[in-house]
Parts: sequence; C-alpha cells; structure tokens
Amino acid sequence: MSWLKKDPLQIIAFQSYGTDTHFYLRGRTLQDESIDLDQQGFFRLLINSWKRLESDEVKHVGINIKLPNGKILKAESDDHGYFKVEATLKGLKDLVNVEGWLACEVSYNNTNIKRNIQNNNSFPAEILIPSIKTEFGVASDIDDTILHTGVVSTLKWRVLYNTIFKSAKMRLPLEGTAEFYHLLHRGKSGKNANPIFYVSHSPWNLYRYLELFLRQNNFPKGPILLRSFSDMLKKKTPNKKPQKQKEILNLLKTYPDLPFILIGDSGEHDVDIYIEIAAQFPDRIKAIYLRSVKHKKKILRVKGLLESYKTTPALLVESSAQAIAHARENGFIER
Repeated sequence: MSWLKKDPLQIIAFQSYGTDTHFYLRGRTLQDESIDLDQQGFFRLLINSWKRLESDEVKHVGINIKLPNGKILKAESDDHGYFKVEATLKGLKDLVNVEGWLACEVSYNNTNIKRNIQNNNSFPAEILIPSIKTEFGVASDIDDTILHTGVVSTLKWRVLYNTIFKSAKMRLPLEGTAEFYHLLHRGKSGKNANPIFYVSHSPWNLYRYLELFLRQNNFPKGPILLRSFSDMLKKKTPNKKPQKQKEILNLLKTYPDLPFILIGDSGEHDVDIYIEIAAQFPDRIKAIYLRSVKHKKKILRVKGLLESYKTTPALLVESSAQAIAHARENGFIER
C-alpha cells in the first residue's frame, strides 16, 4: 500500500550542532503514529513501543529548512526517511539565543503530496552553536550513565523491559547526574554555557522518548546523537568503529579548539572507546568519568585498564558526588 493512503505526515528534526560557518541538521520524515508519551498501562506502553520500532518512514521527499534570516536550505529523505543537511554559511552565531541555540523551521517542499501534514507543514528544529567563550564540551553516554537501563543484565532483558514497559516519565535518572551536568554546563565561572552532547548506541526511534526523559528530569539541553535501527542489525566488521566513537570524533573535528570531558559507564565498551580517543587527542580530553555498574568482572576489567592509563585524568566513580568533587578539584566547575 502506498504511504499516500496512510497516516498524516510529520517531520522529527533531531537537535543537532554546528559552528558560525557550518550548518548541520539531521531529522526524519515519518507518518504520524499518534504515539502518546504520557500513556501508562502495560498494553498501551507495549503498543507505543511497537509504534516506535515499527516506524513508517516517508521516503525520497523534498525538505525545506528555513533559517531565521529567511534563507532556505533543501534536502531529501533517504530510503529510511532520514535526511541530513550540511551547508557552509556565514554569521550563524548572530542567529542564536543566549545558550547558543539556533531555531529554524522544517517543512515538506513536495507540492504533489495530497496528504494531511501535521502542524500546517511547519516543524521546529534547532542546532547548537557553542560560543567561542565556552571552556569545554561534554560528551556523555546515556544508558547506565544517566539512565538506569540494565545493559549488563543477562541477555539485556532489563534493557528491553525498561524501554518497552516504562514510559519516559516513569524512568528515573541516576542520583545526582542532573546536578553534575548543570555544574559542568555552567563551568568554572558558574555562568558559562558549556555544550553537553548526549551520545548513545540507542536507535533514532527512541529520540523523542530520550528527549522527554532528559527534559522531564531537568538535564541541560543538548544534542542527542543516536544511530539508525538498520545499522544496529548490520554485522560488525573488525575495523569498523562504534557509532558512538564516530560521533565523538566528529565533535572533536567540528570544534578543533574545544577540549572535552567524556562520561560513560563501566558496563560496556565506553572505557575502550574513550581511551582510544584520548590517545588520538591527548591534549583535548580533560577527563574521563566512568560510572561503576553492578558487575564485578566488568568493574575489575575497567580498574585494570585505568591502573596503567596515564594519558588524562580518568576516574571510576560510585556516585555523582565523587565526580563532582573531582571536577571541583580540577577546576572544571565552580567551588
């Protein structure tokens, strides 16, 4: 059946990032599946989870991106409904708010679409353009770093249960993480706007779920960088870097004069990824924080790696209070 006979259309623009001269925005064209993120109850949550994973994309349609100064950029969605816009422009920093966010408008530009389009064919989008006065950036994992998911559980059953049968508003952050991130965001002066980037191996299908979780729990606003569901199913090749690593390397490339703090957990491969990144950019990584998870073998492995690691300050922490104390001692946040 053609997508022209199905649900109304929408565009989800992912919060992205750029510079004064580089515009970069990602998003997805989808049919509106009427996912209510506030719903509770076993069957309603199950239905919502199915809708998120079984998204009906709108393929190969034209997209307009209108900037505050009236300039219009164009893009086209791919086989999975994803679109990406990159452009070299001038004076983008003049269009941002005090926190560095540039607001723009995304719409379908295909005049042949004879379908109802949500929001009168006008969808909000934002990209973050950090000020040149920022002290550092933060790249943080999400799963078991700020949100308990159970990624180290047997067959990852807790990940599935928490994602499918708990709404974003039911999920609780790990204690003290929002406070820690706000301190990093404000920096040593207490008045800064250091950028926070949330990087995860979760699929883009969970973008709005994670965005609501971060907003609901008062985390600093920042781009959420995920991966496509199809990439998760591809067979890994020995030389292929994890998507999380690629995203962080792209951040370092985009902001060549900005040092970074990397935050993750001891449950998966964050320690390997972060150590390898620090080896490439020893003068750019100010610190590595790894939250300890309840898995003895994984903790012992991480401790063993960190004992011989001297490139940059690296800390395995049991609580946010430990990370906050270390950040104060090292002058990352105000005393």
